[in-house]
Formats: sequence, structure tokens, C-alpha cells
Amino acid sequence: MKIGLETESYHLHFQNGRMDIFDFIRKTAALGLDGVMINIIHDKNLDPDWGTLGSADPEHLEKVKNEIQRYGLFAEIDTRGVEPKKLTKVIEVAHKIGADVIRTYISCGDNLQEEIRCAPEQIKEVLSLLSKYRIKLAIENHEYETADEIIDIIKKVGSPWVGATCDTGNGMMAWEEPIDTIKKLAPYTFTTHFKDHIIIYDEGEYKVCGTAVGSGNIDTEECFKLLVENTTLTRINIEMCHPYVATFKKEKGVGGVYEVGQGAFKVEKPPIDPSFVKPSQYYYPPEEALEKMIKYQAEEVEKSVKYVLALRDKYCR
Repeated sequence: MKIGLETESYHLHFQNGRMDIFDFIRKTAALGLDGVMINIIHDKNLDPDWGTLGSADPEHLEKVKNEIQRYGLFAEIDTRGVEPKKLTKVIEVAHKIGADVIRTYISCGDNLQEEIRCAPEQIKEVLSLLSKYRIKLAIENHEYETADEIIDIIKKVGSPWVGATCDTGNGMMAWEEPIDTIKKLAPYTFTTHFKDHIIIYDEGEYKVCGTAVGSGNIDTEECFKLLVENTTLTRINIEMCHPYVATFKKEKGVGGVYEVGQGAFKVEKPPIDPSFVKPSQYYYPPEEALEKMIKYQAEEVEKSVKYVLALRDKYCR
């Protein structure tokens, strides 16, 4: 089993000019990992079209591909949406850097049900290109969708080139127990976002909060074991979503969980002292906290990597 790292794990570094895609590739290799998952979604101070990748200029893409190959890494792409013209561009870029899996998600606007309804026919428009380049498209359970909704889209497309990105934590925002999410998505899974969460109380409501992998309340060891035993995966990608918080996106019970308090939904204190940084500020910290938060994120990535590599040694060696 190969272990990869998603650029989101260093989002503060990318946002604030402390890391570019070449730095990330080298850092991933230095951590002893096997691949990179490159998020091309726009964020603070990043390229509006290509995110952490930086550019779709052919010369730049060739340099990225060469750097990935230099360290013997696999490559995957993270994007959003299923609009055919945009997906076509993403598939072409993925091909040029040697990425063979593209993660995307459906929930990009204000009308999720309409997006879900239209998604299968939109995806069908790029199937021939996916087949031409032998690239798989993996639809993610991205906070708003339950596993069942993702599976329904995949079945309606009905192509061997379209499956799931199994995010081990995102189902919580839809009141879904992570173990249940994995069991449902396993037969369709092409790639992963392997992460950990707790529940916190902040600004009058319960929220899902990221942690270093192995530090939260998701049964990440059981998640890893299920992915090994119930999928055909040869890679698991760490997405260390911390510091980060998210609100619940569906009504209680929609995903099978009705209340916080137990298991993955156990309520904990915020991982960072709120007098220093409020949870609502985690993703974009105030200037006075930025340096400490950047250092903290790097430490949490290393902690996550160590934990997941130990799981691989236990279940895949």
C-alpha cells in the first residue's frame, strides 16, 4: 500500500507563500511518502484556475511531472465540479503531469439536488477522454452528500472510469458515522482523503473540527483496516485537515446519526486555545497568530504521517 499526501495538509504554507508545488513534492518525498495529491482549487493567494499547481503552462507542467518522477512518486489531482468543459481541461492537465486519478465533488452551488440530478449526464460527456488517457474520475463525499448519494451518481454513470473518493471524515457533516461511510463506498473507491475529526462547541453550535490523523475520535485504525480489506486500493492519501472546522450541512439523522456525544461524534475542547485563535479563524488565522499556526500545522502533518505509516506497517507488511 502506497501512502500519499494532499496539498491541503499544508494549506497555510501555500496560502502564505511558504511553499509551492515543487517544495511540496520534495517535502512529501522527505517525509517518506509515495505520492502527491495536488489540489487545483482557488484559495487565498493561489492561482485562480490551478490552485497549488500554480499554472497550466506546458513548460511548467513538464517541470512538475519531471519533479514527481525524480522522486518516484505517484500523482493525483483534486478539483471541484463536473462541468464538462472544465473537467476536460483538468483531465488534459492531469495527463500532462502523469496523474491517473482525479478527485472531484458535486456540491459547488446553492442547489445540491439539482447538481446531483445533472451530474451523471455531465460526467458522461468526458468518459471518452478519461478512457483515452486511462484516468479515473473519483467523486467525493464532500460534506453535503451522503455515501448513498455518491453511489447513486456512480451507478447512473455506469462506467469503469468513474468511482468514489472515500473521505473518511466528510460524512460527519451529513451526520454519517465514518465507519458506515467507508463500508458503503468501499466497492466503488478509487482514492481517499484519510483524515481525523472531533466535534467541538463553538459560537453557539456544534461543529466538526479537524485534527492530526490519529489524534481525533474517528476510529482511524478501523478505517484503515476496512480500506485495506474491502477495496482494491493500492494507495491511501492523507488529507490532514487541521487547523479547520466545518458546520453540519444536513439535518440530524439524515446519515444515520441523530445526536453528538458518542464515538466519532464525541464532543471535545477546541484543540487550540480560543483566546489565541478562535475555531472560526483556523483556516485563515489572524496575522499575529500566523507564524505559530504555520509551524503547528507542519508538526501536525508529521504526526499524521508517522501514525499512518505505522498503520501501513501493521496491516500491509
